[in-house]
Amino acid sequence: MAVESVITYNNESYLRAEEVYGGYRCANRGLLLPFISEYTWTFEVRAFLYLAGLLYCFLGVAIIADIFMGAIEKITSKTRKIYLTSEKEDEPEVIEVRIWSDAVANLTLMALGSSAPEILLSIIEIMGNGFNSGELGPSTIVGSAAFNLFVITAVCVMAIPNTETRRIKDIKVFAVTAVFAVVAYLWLLIILVANSKDEVEIWEAVVTLLLFPMLVILAWLAEKNLCGVPNKTDTSKQIELGSFQPGDETPDKFLKERQYFKDGHLDRDGLVAFIKEVKNYPGLTDEDAAVLAASKLVESQSHSRMWYRVGAVRSMTGGRKTQPQLSYKLKERSKDRKKTLIMLEDGTNQVYNAMNEHPDAPTVGEVPKVMPHRNAVIDFHAASCAVMENIGKFNVAICRTGKTDNEVSVRVESIDGTATEEQDYIAINKVITFAPGEMEKQIEVEIINDNQWEPDEEFFLKISLMLDSEKRQGVQLGRISIMEITILNDDEPGVVMFQKRGFLVKESIGNAVIPVIRKNGADGEITVKWRTIDKSALSGRDFEGGEGKVVFKHTETIQNIEIPIMDDMTPEKDEHFEVELFDAEGGAKLGQINRTAVTITNDDDFNNVLSNMMILTNANVHAMQVHHETYLGQIKDALNVNGGDVENATGMDYFMHFLTFGWKIIFSLVPPPSIFGGWLCFFVSLGVIGLLTAIIGDLASIFGCLVGLKDSVTAITFVALGTSLPDTFASKSAAIQEKYADNAVGNVTGSNSVNVFLGLGLPWFIAAIYHATQKTKFIVKAGSLGFSVGLFTGLCIVAIAILMVRRVLAVCGKAELGGPAAAKYISGAILISLWLIYVLFASLQVYGHF
Repeated sequence: MAVESVITYNNESYLRAEEVYGGYRCANRGLLLPFISEYTWTFEVRAFLYLAGLLYCFLGVAIIADIFMGAIEKITSKTRKIYLTSEKEDEPEVIEVRIWSDAVANLTLMALGSSAPEILLSIIEIMGNGFNSGELGPSTIVGSAAFNLFVITAVCVMAIPNTETRRIKDIKVFAVTAVFAVVAYLWLLIILVANSKDEVEIWEAVVTLLLFPMLVILAWLAEKNLCGVPNKTDTSKQIELGSFQPGDETPDKFLKERQYFKDGHLDRDGLVAFIKEVKNYPGLTDEDAAVLAASKLVESQSHSRMWYRVGAVRSMTGGRKTQPQLSYKLKERSKDRKKTLIMLEDGTNQVYNAMNEHPDAPTVGEVPKVMPHRNAVIDFHAASCAVMENIGKFNVAICRTGKTDNEVSVRVESIDGTATEEQDYIAINKVITFAPGEMEKQIEVEIINDNQWEPDEEFFLKISLMLDSEKRQGVQLGRISIMEITILNDDEPGVVMFQKRGFLVKESIGNAVIPVIRKNGADGEITVKWRTIDKSALSGRDFEGGEGKVVFKHTETIQNIEIPIMDDMTPEKDEHFEVELFDAEGGAKLGQINRTAVTITNDDDFNNVLSNMMILTNANVHAMQVHHETYLGQIKDALNVNGGDVENATGMDYFMHFLTFGWKIIFSLVPPPSIFGGWLCFFVSLGVIGLLTAIIGDLASIFGCLVGLKDSVTAITFVALGTSLPDTFASKSAAIQEKYADNAVGNVTGSNSVNVFLGLGLPWFIAAIYHATQKTKFIVKAGSLGFSVGLFTGLCIVAIAILMVRRVLAVCGKAELGGPAAAKYISGAILISLWLIYVLFASLQVYGHF
């Protein structure tokens, strides 16, 4: 062996590293890796595998961070009850207030949750290097801060729909965190360049650490308005006792528009109001309504940035979603509200039943549903009429409602009943065309008069749509698209009366339909007035009463009175009101039944239905919790795509679920947050994140070495992007869904500050103490790190200035996010350009071009 290959130190001989590894390139760069010998692997294979491993570990650390944040949510969600006076003496108003302040939670545990990989990477790197500074950890912290501030903010600015805006609500807290975000990196420059160049002293590390509690205290003071003029709007998302009055159903602080669940809690009154709205959507089951209620309940709750980050990670990995997933049917019903009229035994139903039951008439099916807001609706004026056999010719009115600005055509044809064409009447098969704005058409019907006696006979007129698909657009049949015509033997105006002495309707029916019939003649046009009479049911409370007039045109024999029934969704005894006919005109007389009673009966077992709805809704909301209460729940979610909601799982969900299946199974063994208030899960998850971060550091370092990238360049590109990608999706979701911009970009500056104070302050403090005990200096070369920090600080000030300018300029919508399309895309392009400038110049400096 050549002498040059041996190093002698303290009378001991050591082989040089080059001699040990030979052609084994970059094998000495990792703390834990490589696990096995890669000596025979080609350079290209190793580089590809290390890149794939790096990306896969990014997914793993995102998943364990999901569990870590579940523990944080459990810890910070603790509340205390406050009792207030109310109108009921025996039942005080009870409200729950979070123990953790939002600002404190965001800047401590939640910031630690989102920044744990970067912070732990810096700590592990220093300890792995024998308490000497490395390039990967500090550069990752600065690079991640640059990506967060520039790219995430740009994405949020451009993600808002056109003309919509999002403003930062807690502007004082944002001001504090923004100032500290600049101060943190200015302080780094002072340490690295000005005060003790290329050396970090103990007091400098201590000051860096102390800036963290200072930030938290000042942010808390700003949130509580304990310094300066109070904000115009309350910045706290919790209840301020002075501004909330017991019994107030719509405090602006908690409720968005059309909020059903006060402060995000499920209560009976809110569920009743929501069910009333849901009843306007036909065909929904209790399970469907419970999913919709859970979705609305989740929307009404205030969410932290952590909630959005967990949701983003689960969407990326095919896990259980943090919001109830609406099926295709529910989505369609939510987009297009369809009102359905529930009818009793009215004339229309009788005609359809007669057609369907008559042995000689074709089956026509059920009464068609009407959508007047979309189409022109064509139907007969009445469901039936009666005429003299010797009348000869007479006109039948065909009416148009709904959309009136288009030209539509329908076909009218006759159908035999007991009366037959060519013997009793002249067959009809005509096309009727309504011009735009035309509301009524007349069609002539001719009766054949023979000299033979015969009983009353009937035939039918039917309206149908044209066969040509183009002519079917924009038109539909109404409820009375079949008309019964009875051939009579008298010519009296007839008598009018109710069909029955009483009607029974459910409270949830919508409209009570009361048929009025004309008997013993149908000659000429007659009218009769009607009015409601309060009994145990009261107008304005149980139904919408009043009075009106029923018009029978020549030959018509049945018309309907529709009375809206009010569903108050409360259990009560059966109630009734009456409807009276009076003042018949046109020669007609009132019949024997000129008054009828309408009884409103409560829906069956209302309390059981409501209780079942509350149970189903609670089950859906519970399934959406960020954390699990049991091992069984964690393992079940890990085994199933989309958390078991297979119906709403997409192809990408399946792909990502199977790709990350191994991580999910391993991490399902972490203690659930329900144990010891979430703290056990917190520390175990933190340890797992630390282990994964050590592997990520090795993967990044070896990969960079293999492809010729220095650690600092690898850090500000691959590592920074990989650790910040979940935050990007989380911020985008928060920007779109939240009313304010705080959860989208308001926490970015605070998180960047915490990264410096903990991610550099803590490991530097540990290393400085160690070197002091060894009577050596803790060296941190300014070099590329100092240039990167200085460049970022300048660009950071520009980015914050852009946000503040957007806040005051009308051309930008006077908001940090969104606004007119041109302004938001220009702002987004500028912010992304700042990130590209940072990455480009920082990389060039590393390779000695500056």
